[in-house]
Amino acid sequence: MKPIPDHLAPDLRILFVGYNPSLRSGETGHHYANPRNRFWTILYRAGITPRLYRADEDQDLLHLGYGFTNIVARPTRTAAEIAPEEYAEGRELLRDKVARYRPKVVCFVGKGVYEAFSGRRQVDWGYQDESIIDGVRAFVAPSSSGLVRMKLEEIVDIFNMIHHD
Repeated sequence: MKPIPDHLAPDLRILFVGYNPSLRSGETGHHYANPRNRFWTILYRAGITPRLYRADEDQDLLHLGYGFTNIVARPTRTAAEIAPEEYAEGRELLRDKVARYRPKVVCFVGKGVYEAFSGRRQVDWGYQDESIIDGVRAFVAPSSSGLVRMKLEEIVDIFNMIHHD
């Protein structure tokens, strides 16, 4: 199963960064394609997108200023299957992508994604004090995976903070 393509462009409003693609995303070639993943619903309910998009429309969000990548490109069933070396390589690749494309905000979809990238622990939801690259803000949001036990409305409220700071 091959990695799914990033959707990147210069000066994005938000670059969404996940752990790595699900097997379903690997099969379809689209981000957040697992039907149990609530990502697309969260973006719509938080007012980030003007309508409910589907995973097979992920490339269309570039026109809205939103891009997609993952800290690890290889699709797996769970993030536990990712080796430390893959995270180390992914950190460097992500840093390079952010430096090259300079989005205004990098939204880490899951605390663990940000922790794997930054090496920090005990992070809070929302904007982080440390920027990734000068002028690029880091925002930590809950994972949109169906495995996350948070209520959908709580997750939507956190994603909604991207607009209001």
